[in-house]
Amino acid sequence: MSKLYDLVLLDASGYLFRAYHALPKLSNSRGEPTGALVGVLNMIRNLSERYQPRYLGVVFDAPGPTFRNALFADYKANRPEMPDDLRQQIEPLREIVRALGLPLLIVPEVEADDVIGTLATRAEAAGLRTLISTGDKDLAQLVTDRIHLVNTMNDNLLDPEGVREKFGVPPERIVDYLSLVGDSVDNIPGVPKCGPKTAVKWLGEHGDLDNLMAHADHIGGKVGENLRANLAQLPLARQLTTIKRDVALELAPEDLTPAEPDTDSLRTWYQRIESRRLLATLEAVADSETASALEQQTSPKADQANKAESDYQVILTEEAFQRWLARLQEAELFAIDSETTALEYMQAEIVGLSFAIEPGEAAYLPLAHRYPGAPEQLDRDQVLAALKPLLEDPTRLKLGQNLKYDMNVLAGHGIRFQGIAHDSMLQSYVLDSTASRHDMDTLALKYLGHKCTAFEDIAGKGAKQLCFDQIALEQAAPYAAEDADITLQLHRRFWPRLEQNERLQALYQDIEIPLIPVLSRMERLGVRIDADELNQQSRELAERVAALEQQAYEVAGRPFNLGSPKQIGAIFFDELGLPVVSRTPKGAPSTSESVLEKLAEDGHELPRLILEHRGLSKLRSTYTDKLPRMRDARTGRVHTSYHQAVAATGRLSSSDPNLQNIPIRREEGRLIRRAFIPEPGYRLLAADYSQIELRIMAHLSGDERLLAAFAEGQDIHRATAAEIHGLAPDEVTADQRRSAKAINFGLIYGMSAFGLARQLGIERREAQAYVNTYFARYPGVKAFMERIREQAARDHYVETLFGRRLYLPDINHQNQQRRQGAERTAINAPMQGSAADIIKRAMIAVDAWIERERPPVRMIMQVHDELVFEITEDAVESASDRIRTLMQSAAELKVPLIVDVGVGENWDEAH
Repeated sequence: MSKLYDLVLLDASGYLFRAYHALPKLSNSRGEPTGALVGVLNMIRNLSERYQPRYLGVVFDAPGPTFRNALFADYKANRPEMPDDLRQQIEPLREIVRALGLPLLIVPEVEADDVIGTLATRAEAAGLRTLISTGDKDLAQLVTDRIHLVNTMNDNLLDPEGVREKFGVPPERIVDYLSLVGDSVDNIPGVPKCGPKTAVKWLGEHGDLDNLMAHADHIGGKVGENLRANLAQLPLARQLTTIKRDVALELAPEDLTPAEPDTDSLRTWYQRIESRRLLATLEAVADSETASALEQQTSPKADQANKAESDYQVILTEEAFQRWLARLQEAELFAIDSETTALEYMQAEIVGLSFAIEPGEAAYLPLAHRYPGAPEQLDRDQVLAALKPLLEDPTRLKLGQNLKYDMNVLAGHGIRFQGIAHDSMLQSYVLDSTASRHDMDTLALKYLGHKCTAFEDIAGKGAKQLCFDQIALEQAAPYAAEDADITLQLHRRFWPRLEQNERLQALYQDIEIPLIPVLSRMERLGVRIDADELNQQSRELAERVAALEQQAYEVAGRPFNLGSPKQIGAIFFDELGLPVVSRTPKGAPSTSESVLEKLAEDGHELPRLILEHRGLSKLRSTYTDKLPRMRDARTGRVHTSYHQAVAATGRLSSSDPNLQNIPIRREEGRLIRRAFIPEPGYRLLAADYSQIELRIMAHLSGDERLLAAFAEGQDIHRATAAEIHGLAPDEVTADQRRSAKAINFGLIYGMSAFGLARQLGIERREAQAYVNTYFARYPGVKAFMERIREQAARDHYVETLFGRRLYLPDINHQNQQRRQGAERTAINAPMQGSAADIIKRAMIAVDAWIERERPPVRMIMQVHDELVFEITEDAVESASDRIRTLMQSAAELKVPLIVDVGVGENWDEAH
């Protein structure tokens, strides 16, 4: 490519910090953190390949204070201490940068921004064009016609006009702008309540900060008062914000010439951090066809070449459509993707479809682009009618990325999509649920080294974002065709890996893929809600929230904002003298949720009122106010979206609305379930696995006493209490059973004696005695936990009963807290994951029965271990028996699976 920039300067410290928070927390087999390090190295490689500058400098912050700390002692005082696993990645990154042959700059007593500003200014004076790679807004003050910024996290490039568009002021006013708005991260004081819009307005009216300060008396309102009250500190804010451009440097811009890389050193480092992609790009000649293919897929140069060689076609004529239709009918497998008018599947209409049969070749079939000047397109109804036999044929195998969405959209056009063979999102998820996000853009970049065109690149952002039917085909067609092409390429990368592991392949083919149409049918069926009931609950909640506010004011002795940690802290600790439970990283008394809970447990009234207020406010905003507005206009029902590739353990999650998080421990949460009702002539049936994770624990541990208790149908919590206290089951008190229940469930979640003591409100010594007695009576459980910890430390993953793997990158971490967290996950994941697999198998079996025999039964919800059905009144008894049998047959354990069934006029009654 043409070399637009002579010099590229990289803000390495800034990117390392951002990569640490934005990317997965990866580590090598030694437990050494690598995620942020690898992210920055990939970015450096991409920058070098893309811009190929003559000069390149990688700039780090030096340790220790800078001249700004001398100006203002509290500069950056708000920043928490650097995490250990981030600090450990700094020196390896610097060593690898040196091995790459790249000039590295670390200048004491100034920041990386000042070094960059000095080099860019000198380069401009020498007639060089400079590109600064950063995500730091402060550096926008450096932008000129010859100095530009690029944020490689989102590929945004800023020239002077771009700065004005983004911030509302030109580069030469950025310092004034930042001085007014302040910076909470760097603890730079600004003008309170002066946000970006106000700063832009003031500078537009007064020109610069000096003139604004001179006319501060003319600024009205509260914010004007704030300006006048803070005039004395604005010069300091400007000093702190201004980037130095005269740092004494030993190197000139022309000295920043990259040297030859130290290949041996790089190979050693890349092997240590276990980055196959970086190793592949390092090797000039691959050792095998596999390595060669990997290099081609992951090299940025190869990626650019692939983009240039891609054959993306647009189908605008009947002849072209018939040609592609014939190819799709003959293909063993083809990728399909839909472009639509909306993200919500119930409202979305098809704008176009894309197809791919071979990598690098794809076609986009536009059907409803409606912008002025759009070319004539084939009739959507006629095309979909012609495609319908192919799309509904279960023997014609299809592939997609999140095909459930496409299935739902096609259903809205009368097409019953069948023949789902593969889904690249689910392939990635089954291979490693914790490795990354599983969206196509993330997967393409990670596994193919390919940066997909972002939707925002062709549609714009925010309120001005275009709907897909308004996007010109010149942009829309390559974007859509790329989706199908990359999906096919990802499948060819993932499927061979799944074939190498029989258990993972079976999990994918027998559970995850068959579940797609099951979830699609549930989503489109939706659930009926009683809007009048919810509106009444909202009114009652509003009254209770208002009453709680008044009670809180009375206890506090004055009105205050119940959502303000600062005001709560002042009342708690300065005025009421409540004990300090914990402190923030800056040393201030904390008012976190856990602190409020502890203070409430200790009998303090105000924390209890605040917690109650927050809980009821959240119920109202999240459910009672929101659910009635979420009803579909055509069906009158609420349609959630179930997500297969989110929870690491295999559990389903849901959104819009989130049905998994309706609180049932408090009466108000249970009341919300009353608003979930059946259609007239139907009743709701809830079928819930009884203590399924404890049963899985008994199966996995093989503990004789647990197995016997479940086999005999005992109340497991009463049986545990009897074992711990040496009593007969009928002698166990309610409190003893409650404690035993906390132990049973706490231990499978890795709860410590400290956590158990908190939950039961007892001394830690007493809780530890409970735990010790439990393990003495159930030695198989303790042996299982020790065994699973050892296995996890050895293999870096644990498995469910059906082979689902949960990888544990922190299992051997040097940080004790992270290692213990991974150990707790290792104990719980096989049980929670197995429970998730079992209910998925049950859903598939129940759905198959419904599809095959067509009983008057609708499966409408899944919530953790529970399935909810809508059943005609005359079929309740027979359907209940069949559903219970199918669910209890979903897995064979050493103990019986038990399903509790309830029926009612609403979900609360049925539960």
